[in-house]
Amino acid sequence: MSEFIHLISIFATLVVLFFIIVFGRFISLWFQAFVSGTPISLFNIFGMSLRKIPPRLIVTSRINAFKAGLKEISVSDLETHYLAGGHVSDVVRACIAADKANISLDWRRATAIDLAGRDVFEAVKTSVNPKVIDCPSEKGKYISAVAKNGIELEVRARVTVRTNIMQLVGGATEETIIARVGEGIVNAIGSASSHHEVLANPQSVSELVLSKGLDAQTAFEILSIDIADINVGSNIGAILQSDQALADMKVAQAKAEGRKAMAIAEEQEYSARVKKAEAEIPLAIAKAFEKGNLGVMDYYKLENMRADTKMRSSFAFDEHKEEKQD
Repeated sequence: MSEFIHLISIFATLVVLFFIIVFGRFISLWFQAFVSGTPISLFNIFGMSLRKIPPRLIVTSRINAFKAGLKEISVSDLETHYLAGGHVSDVVRACIAADKANISLDWRRATAIDLAGRDVFEAVKTSVNPKVIDCPSEKGKYISAVAKNGIELEVRARVTVRTNIMQLVGGATEETIIARVGEGIVNAIGSASSHHEVLANPQSVSELVLSKGLDAQTAFEILSIDIADINVGSNIGAILQSDQALADMKVAQAKAEGRKAMAIAEEQEYSARVKKAEAEIPLAIAKAFEKGNLGVMDYYKLENMRADTKMRSSFAFDEHKEEKQD
């Protein structure tokens, strides 16, 4: 009988040791939650492990939220968000930070922002401490714009933004802000009658751009747009006029070449006709001799007249050449 009692005591000891080993870490979490004023049942903590939910993450997040005054965030909410693939600790931190900063952010909206792929804690930080966006974003780059007088201006701007929590889900990102601000600067400078106006008062450009409501349907609220740097570039108007004049000159040259080619063709055609007529003269003279319309003396007179004309033409050419040389 004593041996049976001894076996039972050994078995009971082993069972107790087993429960201590298995539930030891769960008991510590249960006790931690209990002394923090937000008790969570031991079986619930053990069930988290069976559901492949890290109990320490849920318990710690619940304690942090409860101590920060966010008592409406339940253990079930935390488990649901974890199973949905969310970042539980980041969302809890974001809700605590928003509550301390008097920013309206409930658990449902925070989890939606997190599941949408946005960093909700970073968004809350940006709401409290606005950040500055360089426009354009690439270092060493400038926004090129041309005033009405044709002078190019190269501009860099700095945009101060604050996160708009209500439009964070579905709102446009920083790239949209940069693109809209760049477009607004180009339009503002393009509407200036002279680049001197912009250089004298760069703030007028930023005020005009800011008044257009460029942060509509974006995840940010634009607080200010400041012109950080502005340089005078090329004289685009003069370059365009020079290019247009060069193009007009090439067109005129092409037309002149065409007229020249036509003149040469006509000259060659007339020369061919003259040569053809000259080739028919001997035949006409022969026919005139044959019909008796031209005598020998008439022929000699004709030849003398031709020679005299040729000689006079030669003298006239020589005199003209000497006058040109003088």
